[in-house]
Amino acid sequence: MSTHAKRERLLLADLLEAAGPDAPTLCEGWNTRDLAAHVVVRERRADAAGGIMIKALQSRLERVQAEFAAKPYEELIQLIRTGPPRFSPMSLKQVDEAANAIEFYVHAEDVRRAQPDWTPRELDQVFADALWSRLERTARMLGRKAPVGLVLRRPDGQTAVAHRGAPVVTVTGEPSELTMFAFGRQDVARVDVEGDKEAVDKLHSTKQLGL
Repeated sequence: MSTHAKRERLLLADLLEAAGPDAPTLCEGWNTRDLAAHVVVRERRADAAGGIMIKALQSRLERVQAEFAAKPYEELIQLIRTGPPRFSPMSLKQVDEAANAIEFYVHAEDVRRAQPDWTPRELDQVFADALWSRLERTARMLGRKAPVGLVLRRPDGQTAVAHRGAPVVTVTGEPSELTMFAFGRQDVARVDVEGDKEAVDKLHSTKQLGL
């Protein structure tokens, strides 16, 4: 059975291929070539990928990512499609699903929503529930640096507290849109935001959401 991560991987590869190497993305300072290089390094170069989270390793990550970005774009796309080598833990279906389903969804939207004519994707309910389940588990981490109290809410009323504090801002939307918001893509997330105006403005302008 195909996993969500596998489907999102192939969609991301298709979007990157169709956009070409120089198209904009929502990742500040990155075009599609840079994003493709990031995806490849993250799952193929564990010695450098640690720089995503560990500041001391950031210079190594940037150097290795630049080396991959210099490769032919078609090669990067193929590496994304084929996935990590068999000896990598990410080649295991369970690990791939846990590590990559949301990663690839967000990056696919980074490509799609950087275009002026983008429209929201309609996700099947199973994937929407999977996104929400992950949000429930990671909301505190994603919102740990929020400048105000932050609550994420589905249209059916289910909530996840992303940051405790006052004043509180409540963000309501489908799990796909809440995912984009919580990963720092506030400007393109189709959500309803309720709260004190100053608090809402702070939340929209912060670059502290996400990993």
